[in-house]
Amino acid sequence: MSEDTTSANATGEVRSPGSGRVIDPAGHGESAAEQAVEGLAAPANTAAVSSGDFDSDRDETEAEQASDDSGSPRRRTTLLALIGACLLLTGFAIGVIARIPLQDKGDAAPNAVDVGFCQDMSVHHAQAVQMAALELSGGGDPEVKRLAYDILTTQQNQAGRMQGWLQLWERPIVDPDGYMGWMASDDTMHGSMGSMPMSSTPTGLVQAMPGMATAAEMNNLRQLSGPAQDTLFLQLMLRHHQGGIAMVSYATSHADTDAVRTLADSMNITQQGEIQLMTQLLTARDATPSP
Repeated sequence: MSEDTTSANATGEVRSPGSGRVIDPAGHGESAAEQAVEGLAAPANTAAVSSGDFDSDRDETEAEQASDDSGSPRRRTTLLALIGACLLLTGFAIGVIARIPLQDKGDAAPNAVDVGFCQDMSVHHAQAVQMAALELSGGGDPEVKRLAYDILTTQQNQAGRMQGWLQLWERPIVDPDGYMGWMASDDTMHGSMGSMPMSSTPTGLVQAMPGMATAAEMNNLRQLSGPAQDTLFLQLMLRHHQGGIAMVSYATSHADTDAVRTLADSMNITQQGEIQLMTQLLTARDATPSP
């Protein structure tokens, strides 16, 4: 007789890199990624089932699947915990590797822009990664989920590189005094931020960066699923990208290290393309961008 096996859900806190905030993935819906995770354990369970037991075990399996459907929020939490753990490990490895080119460069002395950009953009990226993970676990549109996957993997990679440089420079991952003070020391800052609302233009250290979603907006995104989550994700991520472009443009022009300028330029190209795509996807849904 075969022995039933039950996979215990992994639970625990996942913290966004740089920000120190806990990802609290709540909501509904089951993604293809969950099915893929379950599929990894299938061969071991299948091997334990003899041909004579198949019919009876199939009935039990169907009953278990019906039970699992009612517990989809719990399974979604497990998926996000697994994603977060993998991303943290990947980001750490990328950060260590990213230090090697700078260690070999004699002209890699960072200025305040290099350090401040890496600190603030790591925090900015952390929220984008969190939003993308929520969309992957609960969204309904394959095209939007592909975009979320691209954002998640690209920005986690970039955050790992920036945090690796900060470790090399022996600087804190986050400026404890606030954000964007590194942009207030130069009058040309306002030229690079001309497309932003005046209320979003910092004149010194600020407590929230432009484009960041509020706690209430993030909680709303967690609670939604399917088409409603797709639309809100696009609205929040579009605003998020637009808010970060000013920092990216400023770093491209004012950072001293080649590595930071090159990374900022790459961010600008990628995010401008994603801004265009998200605008088109929102238009197709008859939805307007978030203010």
